[in-house]
Amino acid sequence: MTGFVLRVVIVALGLWLATQILPGLYFANAGTLLGAALLLGIVNAIVRPIAVVLTLPLTLLTLGLFLLVINAAMLGLVALLLSGFQISGFWTALGASLILSVTGWVASGPSRTATGLR
Repeated sequence: MTGFVLRVVIVALGLWLATQILPGLYFANAGTLLGAALLLGIVNAIVRPIAVVLTLPLTLLTLGLFLLVINAAMLGLVALLLSGFQISGFWTALGASLILSVTGWVASGPSRTATGLR
């Protein structure tokens, strides 16, 4: 349970950072930001695996780069489902998905080295 809460906080931090960098990303308030982080975790657990399997040939053809488009689509889905969260377009969603990926990667770095996993 602590790991899930920590993951939601890291995603919320990444979303907040994306709003500071990208002009087309908007959250109504901090509650909406946390709700979006929680909903993104649920969407990534349920919808994303289905999308990855259905687009596997295209993902292989693009050497995995199409996964960035899938991540952007998941952010777009969350924006559609959650009022108070707006994304201006595809390129903003793509940039936000890149920022979220880097934030998650940086946040997972110290925990892996602290436990001895590499």
